[in-house]
Amino acid sequence: MNSPSSDQSKESRKKRGDKFERLAAKFYKNNKYEILEQNWRAGRKEIDLIVRKDNLLIFVEVKSASSKKFGHPAERVDNRKQKNIIEVAKQYLISHEVLDCDFRFDVVAFIDGQLEHYPGAFEVDTEF
Repeated sequence: MNSPSSDQSKESRKKRGDKFERLAAKFYKNNKYEILEQNWRAGRKEIDLIVRKDNLLIFVEVKSASSKKFGHPAERVDNRKQKNIIEVAKQYLISHEVLDCDFRFDVVAFIDGQLEHYPGAFEVDTEF
């Protein structure tokens, strides 16, 4: 059973995550990208943002930290997380019948509120 403090902590993390996802969406919008989806889910997995500019579809993972004390937030997008994002991206492409576009995987990290953008942060190493 969760204690009230752990529930509050989880809710606080969710609110912080939502805030930084909104800021990341604003960053893409300000750079002339169309926001297609926020928190798009396939089963229990999700992609924070899906954006498009011309023929480029971008799947975005957003991470934040108040400092680098416990490592850079982008480092939390490890191989397991990348695999999950790729799986969800495949489901998105199938469900939306996307056939002919380029795509990439970005990470947007916030450290003490400062945005760092990593376009093409990782690639698909198998046939997509």
